[in-house]
Amino acid sequence: MSRWWRQIGNSLFSLLGPKRGACLLCKQMTSLERGELGLCHACYTRIPWIRKVVCLSCGRGEYCPDCRRKPHSYFTRSRSAVRYDETMKELLARYKYRGDERLKVVFGHMLVHAFQQLRLDRASSSAGQVREFITYVPVSERRMQERGFNQAEQMARELGRRVDLPVVRLLNRSKHTAKQSFKKRSERIDDLAHVFEFDTTELGKIFASGKFVIIYIVDDVYTTGSTMNQCAMVLKEEMSILVEICGLTWAR
Repeated sequence: MSRWWRQIGNSLFSLLGPKRGACLLCKQMTSLERGELGLCHACYTRIPWIRKVVCLSCGRGEYCPDCRRKPHSYFTRSRSAVRYDETMKELLARYKYRGDERLKVVFGHMLVHAFQQLRLDRASSSAGQVREFITYVPVSERRMQERGFNQAEQMARELGRRVDLPVVRLLNRSKHTAKQSFKKRSERIDDLAHVFEFDTTELGKIFASGKFVIIYIVDDVYTTGSTMNQCAMVLKEEMSILVEICGLTWAR
């Protein structure tokens, strides 16, 4: 009898206790206290979440000189989940450059934090008055061949699955550009001119909504906002419906 009760107790403990498994970051077998992220407690506490927004335009958690210099923004606002510190750079490198695609689940879940920040900004709006869609920054064919995936698209689809919003392809990249991370702000702007083109393949899904539309453009990192602004400009110029463009990036 005592053995039977002990088995019942162990079963209940396994259900109610923290999930055990290999942490996606440190890869150690441990209690996954943040089970949905697949992270152990130690790795979760290292995430530099942006909890207080200072720049209302780009969502940066500190003074932002980039937005002050930007002449015109085609997106209403942008929000990011985390600060792009050394730990986050290494995490992105594992996913983006070393092909650890399991991490797309972590990135998609982290993006929910940024999405919720944007939702709070629109708290006064009625959900029935707008229709929301998610799209993403495209990569060139050359970059797709190199990596085998578009990290922004994977993040967007993970986010869409978690917040129950449709993900649509609205942009193409017409030419390949070198990595933007090593360029000055002025060089980024010149380099990205006329790079993005409008894609009408899934436009019917948006027209069918018949409502005011909000489109969230997903990307991995927001640096100066040049990429986000160029993508938003194409959507604003090409879409003949009343639309608001917002940015959603994993890191800032």
